[in-house]
Amino acid sequence: MLERVRDGDHWPDHPNGIEPDNLSVDQMLQSDKVPKWTEQLTVRAFIVSLLVGTFLTIIILRLSITTGIVPAFNIVAGLLGFFLVKSWTRVLEATGLSRTPFTRQENTIIQTCIVACTSIGFSGGFGSYILAMSSQVANEIRDPAKENSTKDPSESWMIPFLFMVSFTGLFTISPIAKMTIIQHRLTYPTGSAVAHLINNFHTPQGALLARKQVRLMLKSFTGSFFWAAYSWLFTGGPNCGWSSFPLFGTSAYLKRFYFDFSLSNIAVGMICSHLVNFSLLLGAIISWGFLWPYIKTKEGLWYPAKLDASSFQGAFGYKIFISIAVILGDGFYHLVEVLLRSLHNLRAKRKQRGFMSTLETSTSDLNAVTNEERLRTNHFLQEQIPTTFAVGGYLLCFTISIFGLPNIFPQLMPHHILAAYLMAPLLGFCNAYGCGVTNWSLAPTYGKFAIMIFSAWVGAKAGGVIVGLVACGIVMTISNSASDLIQDLKTGYLTLSSPRSMFISQFIGTIMGCIMAPVIFWFINKSMHLGKEGSLYSAPYAKVYRAMALLSTDGLSKLPKNCISLCVVFFFGAVLINAMREGAKRKKWWFYKYIPSPIGMAIPFYLGGFFTVSMCIGSIIRYRWEKMNPQGAAMFVPVMASGMMCGESIWLIPAALLSMYHHEPPMCLRFLTVQANNLLDYLLYNQQS
Repeated sequence: MLERVRDGDHWPDHPNGIEPDNLSVDQMLQSDKVPKWTEQLTVRAFIVSLLVGTFLTIIILRLSITTGIVPAFNIVAGLLGFFLVKSWTRVLEATGLSRTPFTRQENTIIQTCIVACTSIGFSGGFGSYILAMSSQVANEIRDPAKENSTKDPSESWMIPFLFMVSFTGLFTISPIAKMTIIQHRLTYPTGSAVAHLINNFHTPQGALLARKQVRLMLKSFTGSFFWAAYSWLFTGGPNCGWSSFPLFGTSAYLKRFYFDFSLSNIAVGMICSHLVNFSLLLGAIISWGFLWPYIKTKEGLWYPAKLDASSFQGAFGYKIFISIAVILGDGFYHLVEVLLRSLHNLRAKRKQRGFMSTLETSTSDLNAVTNEERLRTNHFLQEQIPTTFAVGGYLLCFTISIFGLPNIFPQLMPHHILAAYLMAPLLGFCNAYGCGVTNWSLAPTYGKFAIMIFSAWVGAKAGGVIVGLVACGIVMTISNSASDLIQDLKTGYLTLSSPRSMFISQFIGTIMGCIMAPVIFWFINKSMHLGKEGSLYSAPYAKVYRAMALLSTDGLSKLPKNCISLCVVFFFGAVLINAMREGAKRKKWWFYKYIPSPIGMAIPFYLGGFFTVSMCIGSIIRYRWEKMNPQGAAMFVPVMASGMMCGESIWLIPAALLSMYHHEPPMCLRFLTVQANNLLDYLLYNQQS
């Protein structure tokens, strides 16, 4: 769509003599020649994708193993891809070495490759199902590390595993792209927004804005990186450093209410909606302020006194399983809602023009759309992925998996793999179609249900924990890659990028992710001791996923008294809250914006409220920015937040290297009450004398 336009301060002469201010972006670029699909795939595009993909994968892995909240980086991928290639071409053109223009199609290829690469960092389960297999997490939740229920993460098996399961979703979704994008014209809000952004980047005004955004990102990146380095100097011991600042006093600190000075969490709060941020805070207040203290009073009545803090038979059982109940309740509601809305959409489309009609044979449809839409449709249909190729690719992936996965996981039988591969394409289609209607990806929800189904099917003695977690990986990866590809194909449709080049870009990006993400994760895991309770990298979702597998294999008998009753109440409470919010929204009642999100409330039930404070601060910053400069906030808040996340996450690399070579932080900054400080002074004085 958007194509190369001069970067000067004025527009070149338009062929029709029309002023550009009166034209749409598509009209401005209508005269540009669309490159062949082979010309859209360039070496520099994949070099830039590799650099940016590695960069963003580090951020995603860090967020996955700290809070588990990972925002989308599609827009950041498009922005950084544009900036880096523009800088590349300027340097080469200045030396006379390159005349190759940078097109919006190439920009789309870069964005697609980066998203495919970084998506493995999320759907690969490094903060959830893969880490849940480890003996570290099993020991942390007091699950006996049986021989057939643990498998410690290692790049030697994670890379082959991801290669076997990560490509299937690409082949399953390709045949339905025409139906969802052309026939049903689904919105795919994220894909459409990224396409609009890329199209505008390739105008003089858009290029100028992109430069301003990148400058702001570099500033916030630099500040965040040096703040992370400075903070590290004071973490030379347990509970040391600015991350343990008791903002609300020591009593609140013991209940995990404090300010952790994490710029990443503030940045995530700036990106997430105000509703999600304050739902997190509300969930922390309800759980750690009221529910857990109340359950503590039942010690000796509902559960034995003086149990280990990580015993399922004690207070820990309530914390982890009530949070699971809320997560499942929220997921169940949205699963049903997306299914109903998708069916309603299908029915409406069928009534409108018939389910099997196609635009390439329907003259009335082609006359009903604009010239721009006709151009997009014809270009999209000319370079479709052949159905035989997609079916052959799916069968090849299945064949490799059915022989290869049992070698990595002996607990996994061929009929388990067959069942997962029969289930996953259907769920991938549902996820891809639902994304087009609602912009929600339910891949994690499908993965959780797969854990419960397969773990219960296999049982504890036959290795049901591992089988359930592997099935989760298969289902979650396939359904997530399906929704990612269809979103990117929508972007390609709006930027006149070839579906074939998009598929190849997604394929290459997936290869990058399958190699980089496990290597980066192994490097972090080796130096940071992931999953340890009370640490910054406690990986809360890994414990939740393992607990779900254990619950499905061992049954409910091990849980403390009234735990199941509370779980049922919170499950249906999550469903009811979602239904109330949707009903109020449809009725246009003013208070619907203030009804909290159950999934947001559930996360701090187990983890605590420390990160919610930082995220609410980020939300307040964004709110004030929007009040003072709404247009500027829309353009620059996501960019500034991304820079903040990048800087703190990149510090992981030097911190991990220092730890591997036994260079510990030189100081310990700890906050004490007056009484504790006086006692410490007294002990030090007596020791000296």
